[in-house]
Amino acid sequence: MNLRAHLLAGHVIPALPLALDAGRRFSPRHERALVRYYLDAGAGGLAVGVHSTQFEIRDPKHALFRPVLELAAEAAGTWRGSDPREVVMITGICGQTAQAVAEAELARSLGYHAGLVSMAAFKTEPEEAILSHLATVARVIPVVGFYLQPAVGGRVFSYAFWRRFAEIPEVVAIKIAPFNRYQTLDVVRAVASAGRDDLALYTGNDDTIVSDLLTPFPYPAADGRTPRRIVGGLLGHWGVWTQAAVRLFREIQAQVASGRPALIDPWMARGAAVTDMNAAVFDAANRFHGCIPGILEVLRRQGLVPTCHCLNPAEVLSPGQAEELDRVTAAYPDLIDDAFVAAHRDRWLS
Repeated sequence: MNLRAHLLAGHVIPALPLALDAGRRFSPRHERALVRYYLDAGAGGLAVGVHSTQFEIRDPKHALFRPVLELAAEAAGTWRGSDPREVVMITGICGQTAQAVAEAELARSLGYHAGLVSMAAFKTEPEEAILSHLATVARVIPVVGFYLQPAVGGRVFSYAFWRRFAEIPEVVAIKIAPFNRYQTLDVVRAVASAGRDDLALYTGNDDTIVSDLLTPFPYPAADGRTPRRIVGGLLGHWGVWTQAAVRLFREIQAQVASGRPALIDPWMARGAAVTDMNAAVFDAANRFHGCIPGILEVLRRQGLVPTCHCLNPAEVLSPGQAEELDRVTAAYPDLIDDAFVAAHRDRWLS
């Protein structure tokens, strides 16, 4: 795979959830079905071992990090669904440098193409130390940067940090997920200033997906004329209703490629609908407490996973969240894919 070309082409990359049974045991059958679902839905890659997969898989008492990475890589590599094609496999990488390097080496040995490096373990360290950490990991596996919002464990970084990060040669993409417009602009401007036209920008801002993908940012590429764009998404929200997400994404790509000004009202309305749906799935009303259970509940209702259980028993749907999922599912039938899942679910589970 030409990794940079693949990422720059722009893709829907869902974050892979973790399928657990009623006893909170890992269900390989349902996990494999999720991989098959995403590929048949049109995803251009998968992110595994990330927040949606539950960071607790790294806990020795669960010891699921390697089994999940192995299963996802095997399932993606062997499934020959309706549209066989190359997909990029991205692993989440966590912890201080020793742990991160070990995770990167494991992922590389399993055939993963890149690592999405979390900086959540660096709560108070200076930015210089974090840049050194990232450069070390990048020598093991190509790196996707990750600007994570503080509400779920991230921290705020300076423009200068992202400008220097963009100078690391092995960086292939950045997932921009601060849920903050000022900080999103910092990343886009830094990458443009560094002249890194080979570095793909992906949205992780689940609260403003459509806007991110349609915006021509006012920071030109190296030619001095072409505005920088966010070309795809690596999103927990795209772990549900994925076929509908791919359909919408392809419409956005066609709009951008046409070069014609967009009729703003329809796109703004669709963007608001996606954000409304995400608020229900991610439990925004309760500071994202029910985020992962919300993703799993959508998949459970579709019959793709047996429960919405998490490894942490305290992670459950918030009061009223199930009703919010009922509301948005009924309100936006063009943005769900229940019929697609029902038509293929048994094959994915076989």
